[in-house]
Amino acid sequence: QDFNQLRALCLSQGLLFEDATFPAHVSSIGPNLLPADKLWQIQWKRPTEFQRNPYLITDGVSRFDIKQGEIGDCWMLAALGSLTLQKQFLENILPKDQGFQDDYAGIFHFRFWQYGDWVDVVIDDRLPFLNGRYLSVHPRTSNEFWPSLLEKAYAKFRGSYQNLHGGYLSDALVDLTGGIQMQFSLRDPPPDLEEILKAADKSQCLMGCSTSGQVSHRASSMPLLVYHVYFILLSSLQIRYKNGWKHIIRIWNPWGHGEWKGPWSDNSPQWDHVEPKWREALLRDKDDGEFWMSCENFQEQFSWLYICNSTP
Repeated sequence: QDFNQLRALCLSQGLLFEDATFPAHVSSIGPNLLPADKLWQIQWKRPTEFQRNPYLITDGVSRFDIKQGEIGDCWMLAALGSLTLQKQFLENILPKDQGFQDDYAGIFHFRFWQYGDWVDVVIDDRLPFLNGRYLSVHPRTSNEFWPSLLEKAYAKFRGSYQNLHGGYLSDALVDLTGGIQMQFSLRDPPPDLEEILKAADKSQCLMGCSTSGQVSHRASSMPLLVYHVYFILLSSLQIRYKNGWKHIIRIWNPWGHGEWKGPWSDNSPQWDHVEPKWREALLRDKDDGEFWMSCENFQEQFSWLYICNSTP
């Protein structure tokens, strides 16, 4: 589908685009995502129908724009959140020639990497709702829609919203960057894991991690979600602690809430032994999904580390 051609046609006819190849129909949701009775209750609405002034982007793009909906696509949203830190990747998948203000015709497009090429995916802006709530990812700012529309384009790219319900962060990182990915088991970590993390950070790689279905008894009071994907914001910080140095890692939960409660978390006593200037610069005492943990705890609590770089 040619985005510019389709938009020009809609504008000339005074119509809003309706995508017949990914229609506002249960076929685009998938048959097994919801019980049958709920599946047929889904309503499709354009942002212009329930927002007075919708925007594609307001005040730049941030991981805090993303709030996961009913679909279990944390693996894709973690990758998407990582791209907000590497704007050169984001510019590839989110073309700037579109919006709700100029030449709006209910049509948008996004790009994903497939088999060595950037593929342009065209969608209309009808989003699925169930009982008045977003079925898909929804924005923290009520009138900003780049996360919802990009997720819809990715659902089309993958065949349905159902096909986003569970997946691998490594796949999403490649689809969104065209990069090279590798993964490491943290149950049997490489002996030079700390050096790998430092090198990946220095190379500005995108990094994520995931938990398995098992949580140790010791960790049960310091909850990380089982079978969940997190994004690594900073993997190589050495901080002065007591009489030595500590390697700590900054991690983000794509749910936008729900954090580690163990050592180096927001209210942990470890921060009392850090210089005030560093504590002030690094610590955010908010339930925003971001948290610090030590490299040792990182290896204990997560099962897999994923690294994606733009070159081999």
